[in-house]
Amino acid sequence: MSSKNYYDVTKWAIGNPYEDVGEVINSIIDDIKKRQTVSDNDGEGKPGAVIYLPPGDYFLRTQVKIDISFLKIMGSGHGFTSSSIRFNVPQEQWDSLHELWPGGSRIMVDLPVGKLESEAQGSAFYVAREGDPRISSVEFANFCIDGLHFVEDGTDEANPENTYVNGKTGIYVASAQDSFRITEMGLIYLEHGVTIYHADALTIHDNFIAECGNCIELRGWGQASKVTENLIGAGFKGYSIFAENFGGLMITSNNVFPRGRSSVHLNGVTRSLVSNNRLHAFYPGMLVLEKNCSENLISSNHFLRDYEPWAPLQHRNNGLNDLYGLLYIEGNNNSILSNHISEVLHKEDIQPPEATPVIIRLVAGEGNLVSNNHVVATYAQGAISDACFAAQVEALLTTDVSDHLEVVSVLVEQESVKNTILDSGTVSQVRLNKTVNAFRGTPEIGISF
Repeated sequence: MSSKNYYDVTKWAIGNPYEDVGEVINSIIDDIKKRQTVSDNDGEGKPGAVIYLPPGDYFLRTQVKIDISFLKIMGSGHGFTSSSIRFNVPQEQWDSLHELWPGGSRIMVDLPVGKLESEAQGSAFYVAREGDPRISSVEFANFCIDGLHFVEDGTDEANPENTYVNGKTGIYVASAQDSFRITEMGLIYLEHGVTIYHADALTIHDNFIAECGNCIELRGWGQASKVTENLIGAGFKGYSIFAENFGGLMITSNNVFPRGRSSVHLNGVTRSLVSNNRLHAFYPGMLVLEKNCSENLISSNHFLRDYEPWAPLQHRNNGLNDLYGLLYIEGNNNSILSNHISEVLHKEDIQPPEATPVIIRLVAGEGNLVSNNHVVATYAQGAISDACFAAQVEALLTTDVSDHLEVVSVLVEQESVKNTILDSGTVSQVRLNKTVNAFRGTPEIGISF
């Protein structure tokens, strides 16, 4: 027996989902609100609904506005394929490609974004509701949101498709909410993939969010949420994972691709966990904790910072030099434990020239524990290539060492005191004031203590 609370966009009487799925979904939401009007009917209430997107291509020319709880929008395939690689292949070669565009259940965001009054206007899905209780249990699952194209941004970028700018956002949640879920989604070529304000018990899990200007942004404030087991990769201007004023955030088991300005950037985040992630970056500032981030555990992550091997984007950077630190820590009583950190650079890529790169930098705060981190620093052997996939795999698999790269494994600035640094670098690799910090160096071969 079919349910009246299950909607297929291709079978709905209002609008054409292939021309404007936004109009169709909005009319379905209106129907749900007209039918579900009673908050309490002898223990029954407003069950919400499922809106289904069968595999296919759907233009979205009207913003979807969600203001009801218990709504799930779902498809049958996240449909991700690299638009960046395609747009950097000469167009005369496109006929030889097996497919050109993302697939699955694919929403193509075609909103007018020329003159936006606010960031939210450029979002495909806009979620907001005031009053009590907070909007709850809205879910996005297993479909693709494609921003289609990036545009010129006034820089010297020869190919506009490499700017990561177009004013478009995939999912924008503006009001406080509870128990939202974003799972098995594919988001691509959006300036902002997911932007969420005031999250509580949020789950962002098992998504493919890449080739976006920014991937995941948790803004305003929030608590008790998780970003887990995602494949993520932002552009050189934006964040792969960003959170501010958050408590109890768990960032675990993500595979973060290079090119983002930062892999994980936290502002004012406390009592949270960044663990068991594989983080890869082309620039310093991979992990940034600033604005008094305190009592966080950064543990058992694999950090890799190496060089950009793909010719079309080889000239880009995030504006930071190698004295900034791969891990930039500002705050109190954080634990940075048992991380593996690899730095693989061409000598000519080190900035400023002849500088000694900094790996972990404690900038301000007190009471931080840095212990048992393993730093491997070498000069690079790989070459630049026009083939993105092959070039990056070759760079990842190259472990031949021509020479070891001298680094400062831990730098403790004068403004940071009462820290404990254990077994995270030899005496010559750690720089700190030993009168106001505790230090035990990693033993050196041939030197007894």
